[in-house]
Amino acid sequence: MAIKVSKKYPHAFFERGSWCHRTKVLNPDYSVKYGKKTGFKTDEEAEKSYQLCLEEFEKKRKAHKVRQNEDILFGDYLLLWFQSVFSERIEASTRFLTAYVLESILFPNIDAKMELRMTNSEYLDTVLTKASHYSQSAGNKCRELLYIAFKDAVEGGWITNKPVEGTKRYRRPDATVRILKKNDLKIFLEEAYSRNWYLEILLGLYLGLRKGEILGLRFTDFDMDNGTVLIQRQLVNEVEIDEDTLKPKAYKLVIKPPKTEKAFRRLPVPNVILEEVNKRAAWVEIMKKKYGSNYNDQGAICCQENGNYRGPNSLINEIKKICKKNGLPIISVHSLRHMFATIMLERGLPLAKVSALLGHQSVNTTFEFYLGVMEDEDKAIEFVNDNFKPDDVKKPKCIEMRC
Repeated sequence: MAIKVSKKYPHAFFERGSWCHRTKVLNPDYSVKYGKKTGFKTDEEAEKSYQLCLEEFEKKRKAHKVRQNEDILFGDYLLLWFQSVFSERIEASTRFLTAYVLESILFPNIDAKMELRMTNSEYLDTVLTKASHYSQSAGNKCRELLYIAFKDAVEGGWITNKPVEGTKRYRRPDATVRILKKNDLKIFLEEAYSRNWYLEILLGLYLGLRKGEILGLRFTDFDMDNGTVLIQRQLVNEVEIDEDTLKPKAYKLVIKPPKTEKAFRRLPVPNVILEEVNKRAAWVEIMKKKYGSNYNDQGAICCQENGNYRGPNSLINEIKKICKKNGLPIISVHSLRHMFATIMLERGLPLAKVSALLGHQSVNTTFEFYLGVMEDEDKAIEFVNDNFKPDDVKKPKCIEMRC
């Protein structure tokens, strides 16, 4: 049977009713097994799959080459560990932060040419002391990373001891989240009502949704008859790291499952949000007519005029603009979630129920979440002692259409 080779993608070919590509796999004994992967609908899909397979093969081959060298260098090991071990089990956001810590803080302060087996607690203490001068959290973060890296080194047979265990511990800084007092919140919501992100802000404040959960919502998630919403996905901004420089190479929006198993949840929705969802749906219908076949209908609630998802930074920047314009403390999307939790707890809702509403994996997380706000005297919200309700906000005259 004749094989049709793609003109655009060099590694894709058409055979027996589908697009395919060749494969090579590194076996446990480090021999190479060649094969073929089939079943792709387009040559582009086949080419993308080929590139992913090739990357995996090169990673394993590189790891094997380094592994043959018993006296691996400290710098080489950290790079190998990040690329081939740690990156395989973490989220993209954690991968980005780890790459930054390694590239900007740890590598400038280590002797990369030192043999890994020669590192000890005293030497690592000097490294961590230098790292701790970068910021309040740098010492703790660097020690956490080195602890995991050396633990994996022992499990991988590179060394026999864990020198990080003998180093000085660094206190993890308390998380500080700004929240608004009653009068400031009213000003904030009045301004938000006249802008494009009012619905998204309400979803954070009155449902306690995470940023990614807000951005990933679709109209089909809402049961308008019963007044509920199903949280079943999140939109995240993933970063691709250049494995040689450990610097960001590309960014892309990705739909993923919720953060934890308990983050899958169905929540009751206040009428004020249901009204805004209906307004947004009407606006979307107008945009569909405007763009016609060029409208990218993904069913997204938080979307651009052409139907594409909006990115996380857009919501963050909008909240900052509202705060700056009105002389308010700069808050974040996470601040809205904190305010929701505090309001619920101050109204007497049991901790376990608040934890379920927030989608926390553990009630302990909810307790720390709440405590972090209340321990800060300047930011303790007085308004939760009153019967604050969404209806307290005096709305300006209705604007016909807002996206």
